[in-house]
Amino acid sequence: MRLANGQDLESLMKGLFHIRTYGCQMNERDSEAVAAALTAAGYAAADSESEADILLFNTCSVRERAERKALGKIGGLVKLKRKRPEILIGLFGCMAQRLKNELLDKMPHVDFVIGTDRLADLPMVLADAAEKHARIAAVEPSDADSAAALEAMDGRLSPEDAGERPLSAYVAIMRGCNRFCSYCIVPYVRGREKSRNPERIINEAAELAANGVREITLLGQNVAAYGLEGRLAPNPGESPFALLLERLAKIDGLKRIRFISPHPAFFNDRLIDAIASTPKVCGNVHLPLQSGSDKILKAMNRGYTAAEYLAIADKLREKVPEMTFSTDVIVGFPGERESDFQETRTIFNTIEFDNAYIFKYSPRGGTKAAKLADSIPTEVKEERNHILLEDLKQAAVKRNESLVWDRKSPC
Repeated sequence: MRLANGQDLESLMKGLFHIRTYGCQMNERDSEAVAAALTAAGYAAADSESEADILLFNTCSVRERAERKALGKIGGLVKLKRKRPEILIGLFGCMAQRLKNELLDKMPHVDFVIGTDRLADLPMVLADAAEKHARIAAVEPSDADSAAALEAMDGRLSPEDAGERPLSAYVAIMRGCNRFCSYCIVPYVRGREKSRNPERIINEAAELAANGVREITLLGQNVAAYGLEGRLAPNPGESPFALLLERLAKIDGLKRIRFISPHPAFFNDRLIDAIASTPKVCGNVHLPLQSGSDKILKAMNRGYTAAEYLAIADKLREKVPEMTFSTDVIVGFPGERESDFQETRTIFNTIEFDNAYIFKYSPRGGTKAAKLADSIPTEVKEERNHILLEDLKQAAVKRNESLVWDRKSPC
């Protein structure tokens, strides 16, 4: 069978695809699952964009800069499409979910857009776009699509298809978020929290370990809320995530377990004790702070105070004295006074983070914070960002110097 453009459908169906991924580790894992599904359907991965028959872009919408970067790259493919009209261009991920048909309207060279809960449909959408030579938006999910999206997270390239046997791997355990922080687009583009079946997770991790993986990183937009059916906080003594950590630690061959990104509200004593008593769980926790000002935390709808955040960090270090932390901080949130920033800086330097992702606030359309006046001048955001980066650098130097072995010491 031949398409309207003269290309043989069967040859396209065995064609080469290339995926470019923007954004977080969850997007990286989604791209791997998509690659596995396409490989199973008879496609093969291209070594580069120039060799591909199908270009796929896994997009991010969390930061404005990530969106601009993806839109710039995809927009620049107009010339390629004119030169090679048979090539198929598709978008998936958070930006695709957020902008939907708008992407097809503004980019006539894009063939299809797929939402975050419709990844399992990608091989079918790709075939339809090729066979029918139609532009497709598969965005709005059903309950069945959401369930299929969870199952699609199992997808993984074989070591032979991947061309390597990695020592570390991502394992996605849940999708979505119910917290609705006022600045965050995630609940709108990833949907509500949905947890994978624990047996599927255990089986996936065991198979990875059998294939030589020694370290896994558990992924979720709110990973510590795993298994809580969307509740905003666990009951005392309750943590399905802690139980999952303990079960994973029993897998032979697995040496290290990490996880990102949790919300502080889920660090109750049950989870803290599990982290402390399970040697395979690494003594490093990513604990997003966002702000050290109670006023700003409330405006962000974070659900904790600065004192409560510090208490969690203190408990973790009490149980694991060598515990290290990384974090996320937003500077320049609407209404952030100099005194608010200094409160953030105080906590930042009290904990002495080993790493930090420091972002200058930018409004995301559709969030509650986007309705607030973006009142902090760009130069002030830049200055506060620079100050925290310098503080982070000094903390890293201090920690690194403490690890230097002194040859002259008798010990």
